[in-house]
Amino acid sequence: MKDTTKTVTATEFKTNLGKYLDYAAEDNEIVITKNGNKFARLSPYLSKIERYFTVKERAQDYQYGGKKVSYEEFMEIYEDSEQRMEYINGEIVLLTSPSTFHQDISGNLYVHLRAYLKEKKCKVFYAPFDVHFYKKDLDIPDVMQPDLLIVCDYDEAVNEKDRYMGTPTLCIEILSKSTRSKDMIDKLNTFMLSGVREFWIIDPDKLSVLVYSFENFTIEEFAVYRSNEVLRSCFFEDLEIAVNDIFET
Repeated sequence: MKDTTKTVTATEFKTNLGKYLDYAAEDNEIVITKNGNKFARLSPYLSKIERYFTVKERAQDYQYGGKKVSYEEFMEIYEDSEQRMEYINGEIVLLTSPSTFHQDISGNLYVHLRAYLKEKKCKVFYAPFDVHFYKKDLDIPDVMQPDLLIVCDYDEAVNEKDRYMGTPTLCIEILSKSTRSKDMIDKLNTFMLSGVREFWIIDPDKLSVLVYSFENFTIEEFAVYRSNEVLRSCFFEDLEIAVNDIFET
């Protein structure tokens, strides 16, 4: 990558202040020296989210096992951004807008789950809804927005800021081309290791649903449901949904 850093003396900088301000505004950096020693730096102003992407673009090792964004840095960036994002394995993942079919599926599931949970303790929520998943033996959480989730610890897990800080019992993700690998590998691993009891993966292309149940941080059961079949929850008694109803448009 081309070096965009320019070194100038303090006298030269004061004489040509306007010129160097324009230079910095073009995404360049200026190092100012005095008596032969570096003592100041002028760089373009970047918001926290812009600074994150600049660092990521320039750092080829910004992957799992390489450079990481800390949880505190993620929360600072997230609070100042209007962009939907998740924090998985120390890396920020931006979320794209869902398709119309995705929204049909999400709405169908929400209606069924809300009806099932009527007069029960548990509640169903849908994205965007942040959840902090603390994986077994790790102090730093992943922060995700499952497409739908059922929480049964709502009363005791909402903090003074009205933020849910518990562990969902059921999480549901609707696959897309951009999230397929992340949902089927990274999220499966996070949900399993953080105490989630059940995970549904909805595949709009194959019109099928993968159902995982977890026990003691491992996969206990696994099932695939397709068109004309009836999905049955492993954890929630009598929770059944016709697969055709899930994909109804």
